[in-house]
Amino acid sequence: MNKQVFISIVLDTRREKANKKYPVKLRVFTSQPRIQKLYPTKFEFTKNEFTSIWGTLKTRNEHKEIKRELQAIETKAINIIKELNTFTFEQFEKKLFRKIGEGENIFYQYQIIIEELKKNNRLGTASNYELSLKSIKAFINYKTGKEPKQLFFVEVTTKFLNDYENYMIKAKERSSTTVGMYLRPLRAVFNSAISNKEITNEIYPFGIKKYVIPTGESVKKALSKDELKKLFEAKPLTPEQQRAKDFWFFSYSCNGMNIKDIAILKYKNLYDDKFEYLRAKTIITTKKKPKKIVIYLNKYTKSIIKKYANKNKEPNNFIFPILNDSQTELEMFNKIKNFTRFVNQNLKKLAISVELTSDISTYWARHTFSTLAIRGGATMEFVSEALSHSNIKTTQNYFDGFDDETKKEFAQTLMNF
Repeated sequence: MNKQVFISIVLDTRREKANKKYPVKLRVFTSQPRIQKLYPTKFEFTKNEFTSIWGTLKTRNEHKEIKRELQAIETKAINIIKELNTFTFEQFEKKLFRKIGEGENIFYQYQIIIEELKKNNRLGTASNYELSLKSIKAFINYKTGKEPKQLFFVEVTTKFLNDYENYMIKAKERSSTTVGMYLRPLRAVFNSAISNKEITNEIYPFGIKKYVIPTGESVKKALSKDELKKLFEAKPLTPEQQRAKDFWFFSYSCNGMNIKDIAILKYKNLYDDKFEYLRAKTIITTKKKPKKIVIYLNKYTKSIIKKYANKNKEPNNFIFPILNDSQTELEMFNKIKNFTRFVNQNLKKLAISVELTSDISTYWARHTFSTLAIRGGATMEFVSEALSHSNIKTTQNYFDGFDDETKKEFAQTLMNF
């Protein structure tokens, strides 16, 4: 046990209760820093009763069962501290107050991680974990015909995972990419449980000679130059299609800028002929100081800002009326999600009306920008900077997902000095 953490059972005599007794509490004390916390128990005694039960070596027969219960509370606290890699009151309390067996319950561990992600405003990642958990529960329901209440780590074997993959691909007709998307959070839950000493490595079902999560194909879908022109010249049939088209092309013209980043742009980011911003994704995922992205405005992007911008140009106001400062992080997350869905749904309708693919989405704006930049002779370094990748290897991996025609055209430009 960490020598800087001390456990004891104490009688809290700060305030006498109406029945002339005092509550018994579990005391946890750390010397560095000096912090004391008292946790309630179900017991309460007078000072004399507490002394005769807990403060003596020779406990009377009628008090021995009570003393054993108090010793069990103390022992549980000591064992929790032994299991923690680094003691924090937060981790200690999570383990102290949970029900017996919850530490080995995958559903419980999912919820702990989801709550932590939401607390840190990583709402997109939290949503991925929720979808993963929902899918696993649906699989168990499919197999057993019952809504599962719990799932223990030892139950998730290589066979369980292979059966889940078959269920997703054959019964649900989902791709291997989707299978991977749902199983990576499960693997992370296993890793977290091992790190927190909830389970041992022996039952870990992932890896070589066990179960390998499918990666699927990462094909970056993009419009050709002719298709892009056709979409740009398409006549929207509704105001909603017009708005979707405008924001999709704004994204494309801003180096394939993410819809979330567009939504959170503020006037303080905007200058005469450019705006600067930090990618929301980069802020969350990188430990280094994120690099500002500079987007130079052209005639089209200026027209979209003029058309849709909020009239109040205070520095901290959002440029576009997608969000407002009165909303919570969760409300903003849902607004961005709904606006992205709005753009996708209405752009698909517009694309179909001019006989283009119905698969088009906001992701295509980024991929189309990258593809046309490469086909136009841009170097890998230029594209890497434009996409705000942390290093050139990320861009090379990203480029691996493009179609063969794009790769061939890029190869032809390598000797164009």
